[in-house]
Amino acid sequence: MGFIAGIGAINCDLLYGGVPKIPNEGEEVYADTFDLQLGGGVPAILVNLSRLGIPVKLFTFLGNDMFSSFAKEELKRFQIPFYNLGSTVKMPIQITSVMITERDRTFLSYGRKKPLTHEDIQTLEEEMRGSAIMRMYVEPGNRELLEFYRERKGEGCILTFDTGWEDDLSIDKYLEYIRLADYYTPNLKEALKITGKGTVEEAAKVLSRYFDPVIIKLGGEGCYFKSGGRAERIPPMEGVQAVDPTGAGDAFHAGLMYGLYHHCDIETCIRMGTVMGGYCVKEVGCLTSYPEALLLRRLAGLPDS
Repeated sequence: MGFIAGIGAINCDLLYGGVPKIPNEGEEVYADTFDLQLGGGVPAILVNLSRLGIPVKLFTFLGNDMFSSFAKEELKRFQIPFYNLGSTVKMPIQITSVMITERDRTFLSYGRKKPLTHEDIQTLEEEMRGSAIMRMYVEPGNRELLEFYRERKGEGCILTFDTGWEDDLSIDKYLEYIRLADYYTPNLKEALKITGKGTVEEAAKVLSRYFDPVIIKLGGEGCYFKSGGRAERIPPMEGVQAVDPTGAGDAFHAGLMYGLYHHCDIETCIRMGTVMGGYCVKEVGCLTSYPEALLLRRLAGLPDS
């Protein structure tokens, strides 16, 4: 059945829990808890998939700094095969301080994105052949990378795509990736921003020019789904007491990919995504809480083993 592959930077999250308030300049507050964990993004998606028994390959950027050393040990602990594309960069890891209050969370991040070289793409061409599904790495203007994705799609690989939040997020900026991708999974804020619309229905109408189905994550409200002119709101997993929403979108993407890998219908894939996201938010951190594969297999109507 092949494997699921992805290219993405490692995020290391410094997690401060039980923060009474976000400090103003010149102020200091103390958290109740602290932890250092792998953060979100493509690595988190692939860790979640590997836990579910899916073969994966990660292409990422690691240096010789202390955070890269931590990330390497974590990837080994999670038994994730990885290829390092960033050894020439001093510190290619992205670091995020996450402060979690009773109301929400706030972030302070550092990261330098390393452009892919011709040699990097040659490595991808050698190692990604046979991939069933691929999470696209976005690098506007890199024509060689786009051609690489076109070739993989021509071989039958499913391409998934996400943008994350950007102040200049727009369809024009990512049009070539949007035209190539099979699935795009923005949250509501991103969907409204990229389409320039004010409601989920209006945003879905714009996105339906490029995707069928349209999938828009609604956080604690579940997921908006539109296909063939039919729209539906798929509810979130029941009985979830959310502690930390960090990584929920990546967990959703992993559930979606799990369903696609097993050739499930798209609604089942989305429901798997909501289950993964629901488990993720139960505890602090992107990778702390997750369901057993048996739960998703039964949801998909697959045999237990």
